[in-house]
Amino acid sequence: MSNGFSIKIFLPDGKPEGLRVIEKSNWNGWGLLCSRVEFGQAKTRPEFSKPGVYILIGPSVGSNLVTAYIGEGDPAGERLKSHAVAKDFWTKFVLFTSKDSNLNKAHVQYLEARLVELASASKRCNLENGNQPARPALSEIDVAEAEGFLGEMLLCFPTLGIDFFETVTKSEEVTSELLRLHAKGVTAQGYESAQGFVIKSGSRAIGTETTSCPPYIVGLRKTLSEKGILKPDGNGLIFSQDFVFNSPSAAGAVVIGGAISGPEAWKDASEKTLKQIQSSAAAE
Repeated sequence: MSNGFSIKIFLPDGKPEGLRVIEKSNWNGWGLLCSRVEFGQAKTRPEFSKPGVYILIGPSVGSNLVTAYIGEGDPAGERLKSHAVAKDFWTKFVLFTSKDSNLNKAHVQYLEARLVELASASKRCNLENGNQPARPALSEIDVAEAEGFLGEMLLCFPTLGIDFFETVTKSEEVTSELLRLHAKGVTAQGYESAQGFVIKSGSRAIGTETTSCPPYIVGLRKTLSEKGILKPDGNGLIFSQDFVFNSPSAAGAVVIGGAISGPEAWKDASEKTLKQIQSSAAAE
């Protein structure tokens, strides 16, 4: 059982859509989440004068996944100022730095490299980074400190609506009910998790969409194919890795290439639907 912790989000200008300052209990780091339009006012804050790692986030053209760029700077504010001019895709950013002077240039380079590794592995965003930055040579102690800082950041990200660093954990698979969807000659397996609905590697999907397939599902299937998550297999497609969807309906729609009610379509070994399972759990 993991220990509980608190995350505080402070709105210094009093606007829900404005700058947010993030602090976590028992941690010397802090974060800033800010929209692009608020950047001009926020850039004078002291956090921007420190070494830091940041993520630019924005919508993707022709894709259901967000676009993200991961970078570092010492100071972080100078790099973010340059991105405000040179990169036009992003609509918000999150910056993490340290309250003290323990985070240096090498640390934030290491954090940048690790975050790019995690985002590349999860394949849940479109990365703007042109290549994988190399991890800097750090001592064993510095690596441990940087990994500790990374772990705290990863705990903060979900509260900020950032989920593209998360990968499927085997512990969730073990404790979750395995469900199946069988339709149109294909079978997929999946389960509910805290992150969303997971379709397991090896599950199959039909090769083409129906004429009534919702456009966002067409786009999502295209994105998953481009990322190598859905690969051709005979007349259909196969999932090359576990992948997390926002809902069981989105997961099911990708499998059959058309609209479907996920809670009704996903069933356990006794043919009980996910909706029935959820209703039973709520009534207990």
